Amino acid sequence: MTDMYAHVSVRILEKEYQVSCPAGERTELLDSAEMLNSKMREIRDSGKVVGLDRIAVMAALNMANELIRSKAKDEKLETSFGPRLKLLSDRVEGVLGGSRQLDLG
Repeated sequence: MTDMYAHVSVRILEKEYQVSCPAGERTELLDSAEMLNSKMREIRDSGKVVGLDRIAVMAALNMANELIRSKAKDEKLETSFGPRLKLLSDRVEGVLGGSRQLDLG
């Protein structure tokens, strides 16, 4: 690995993992590991799922579901507000363009 990579130690369910990532993404990796650890602890502590690999799969499925829902919500907002934002942007550009013409003329 080059100096452009960070070697990061993360702890998930009392187990240590060594991970490499681009140096600029170290904080995001640590945040992701903490989120995963939290989700896995929640599943483990519920007592409904036994075994590290099953807990990990359930956590991954839950997090993937949250991501899909978030993307769907973003798309819905974009569909709802996209045309209005474009209209407002065009109006602002029109006003700014008009004032620039006055300044130059």
